[in-house]
Amino acid sequence: MTWCMWRRSRTICLSLAFVTVFLHLLLALVTFSIPHLPCDAPLPPEMHFRVLARNANASARVGDKQATENNTERNANQTERWESDMLKLKALFDHPLYNTPRPAVPEDDWLMKVKPKIKPSQRSSQMWESETQDIYDNVQWNSSVSSQPPWLRFHLGITRWELYPHHDPNMEPLTQQLATHRIVSAVQKSGGTQLKLVMSFPNYGQALFKPKKQERDEETNYNLYYFSDFERHNAEIAAFHLDRILDYRRVPPAVGRLVDVVKEIKDVTTDRKLAKTFFNSPVGNVCFYGQCSYYCSTEHAVCGTPQDLEASLAVMLPDLSLAKRRSWRSPWRRSYSRSKLAQWETDPNYCVNVKKTPPYDKGTRLVDFIDLVVLDFLMSNLDRHHYETFEKFGNNTFLLHLDNGRAFGRHSKDEPSILAPLRQCCRIRRSTWLRLRLLSLPQYHISDVMRASLSQDPLHKVAPLLSEPHLAALSRRLKTVLETVSRCQEQHKDDPGAEDVIYNDLADVK
Repeated sequence: MTWCMWRRSRTICLSLAFVTVFLHLLLALVTFSIPHLPCDAPLPPEMHFRVLARNANASARVGDKQATENNTERNANQTERWESDMLKLKALFDHPLYNTPRPAVPEDDWLMKVKPKIKPSQRSSQMWESETQDIYDNVQWNSSVSSQPPWLRFHLGITRWELYPHHDPNMEPLTQQLATHRIVSAVQKSGGTQLKLVMSFPNYGQALFKPKKQERDEETNYNLYYFSDFERHNAEIAAFHLDRILDYRRVPPAVGRLVDVVKEIKDVTTDRKLAKTFFNSPVGNVCFYGQCSYYCSTEHAVCGTPQDLEASLAVMLPDLSLAKRRSWRSPWRRSYSRSKLAQWETDPNYCVNVKKTPPYDKGTRLVDFIDLVVLDFLMSNLDRHHYETFEKFGNNTFLLHLDNGRAFGRHSKDEPSILAPLRQCCRIRRSTWLRLRLLSLPQYHISDVMRASLSQDPLHKVAPLLSEPHLAALSRRLKTVLETVSRCQEQHKDDPGAEDVIYNDLADVK
């Protein structure tokens, strides 16, 4: 028995040994059948860092190349879009609707006239001489257009129906002067709640200066009341361009300019009160705040970076001693109260009484005001408490679209209450309605032509005057205006006693 168990154990051990040897041989055959690459010797530490640096530089070059290609592609796309937008703007201004024939302007419809030529003995009455000869130019102006500075040609071109004609050859030299002419004086303009200056040029021209107070893409705080909002320099410039695109031509020309706070304001001002408000900020920027009702304090100071300050400069209208203006309270004026509503906000039939009240009971005053309402809604301006007209023309004239600094505060929200006059009165000029429809078409898209128009301003080189969300808001609001007119037409189509929604101001145009 013992012998049998011993033989069986030996057999098992031999079998296990045989299997083990067989597996080792098999593993060796498989290992030798795989080709081997020679191993690299380890790099010295300094060589290791050189390789890493070389790889990093190669990756950086690839990244820079990709970034350059992306920038080139982006610039090409921007150039292509700019060219397309400029073509749309030109096509818009060449459209027959913007070039309707107009009769010659009667003599009484000019705001100002050039005095007839006087005798040589009286020549000094036409000479403007300054005691400081190196500041102001000595010039003689007469009926010859070539002798008149651009601002004077602008004043002499104002008529009963417009501030300037559609194709005005004086517009380019006028805006060029505002943007580049030497500033010889800067004084604070009285009145108003915020800081404004009157800038003077060597040829006796003047411009209204409004400084930059916040960034272009900064929206008005939703918790801020409209009468507490800041005025924006880019809004004044954009309002001029939008007014021109709508073919109103009732906003004085305005351009952007980089002003040297020290050389062009502090060093040339004769306003002692203004001069006392200059100071240097903790980071070395030159600041000032002036004196006004609400927003003139160190907390609301205007600062350069360190001396350069963005601003809008709008050409001044003729002096009140030469062309008096009348101020009219808006019938849809807001209450300017945090708790009280105005009558028009609670009475849906409010316009019925307005139409019975002079000067809205006859003539074009009501549709003139609706034109202003459309402009304000497109740029979201809630601060239209008054408007002005030239007193010489009585009630039969256009409305001046002044003081637009609180426009373009929000792009993410529209303010339907601005359109209340249009909704309640259901009245609009046919020429205005047709131009609005034209601007809704892809080939004359309002956002695109506005972008093109603003790109011609000097400050566009610093940054676009309106951000893309603001331009998109124009298209959205334009659609709302056209829908409001359509609803008015639908409401009055079965009312034989109602006025026509579209006031035909083109009936006499051939």
